[in-house]
Amino acid sequence: MSKLERLLNLTAVLLETRRPLSAEEIRTQIEGYPPPGPSFRRTFERDKDELRGLGIPLVVERVPGTDPPIDGYRIPPEDYHLPDPGLEPDELAALHLASLAVRLEGLDDTEAFWKLGGGAAPEGAPVAPITEVPSHPALVPLFSSISNKQRVRFRYNDTDREVDPWRLDFQRGRWYLTAFDHSRGEERNFRLDRIDGSVVVDDVRGSATSEPPLADGRTRHSWEYGEDEPVTARLRVDAVRADWARRQLGDDAVVADDAEATTFEVEVRNTDAFRSFVLDLLDHAELEGPPALRDDLVAWLRAVAAR
Repeated sequence: MSKLERLLNLTAVLLETRRPLSAEEIRTQIEGYPPPGPSFRRTFERDKDELRGLGIPLVVERVPGTDPPIDGYRIPPEDYHLPDPGLEPDELAALHLASLAVRLEGLDDTEAFWKLGGGAAPEGAPVAPITEVPSHPALVPLFSSISNKQRVRFRYNDTDREVDPWRLDFQRGRWYLTAFDHSRGEERNFRLDRIDGSVVVDDVRGSATSEPPLADGRTRHSWEYGEDEPVTARLRVDAVRADWARRQLGDDAVVADDAEATTFEVEVRNTDAFRSFVLDLLDHAELEGPPALRDDLVAWLRAVAAR
């Protein structure tokens, strides 16, 4: 059982209970916890911190009838459930349809729509998602830290990083964190599957003081997410495909334009992703520079041809 599934089950049990549950009662009711002992206590303490970090109102109360007193846990439903956002039936239906079409791996979103006033899918309606977005253990603490503006620490490429998390994105089958890296003094992108160990979230809300520079609402491209040192690519596109390339790259990327071709300059942090974009243009584009990026494309094409 994944950590995310265990946390969801813990939330459901503590919401439904009519009285506080002791740690031992929780252990026996929820699959995935270790046997009694130090390992269970550490896991349970981390889970409690995760729930509180997500803003879930976990309360500690005495378990009735215990002597000596034993601490118990529950989540008051009146403090947990969302206020009515006033969604119209068609708006709620659209959200429900989206959740059925694309789902986070291991997560059933149905209960969220009960909270919003929806119900189960109509009888006979397809419920299998079109696709599932893969989950990752770092998603829960990072989503929470972004919401609460909390600084986080983790180990990445054999280096301890302390960052202000700004945004999570799913690109080309992978999750990326965009953050201000205090050790580098600049914005950096991190692949979640390359984080070594757990993510440690600062206890203080608002400890992440830097602000994301991107606030224009534009969609970022896959080649802007990556660990490569940023380079400025210069791409010349024939007139027959120039309008399509302009729609993809934006007017701001145009540096030259004439009847025969349009030339673009874009920042690239993911060489593989940008190579795929260039190849989509077939023989209607030329990657003019920088030399290292052009050489990489030529070497890749020669390797393909050799196979």
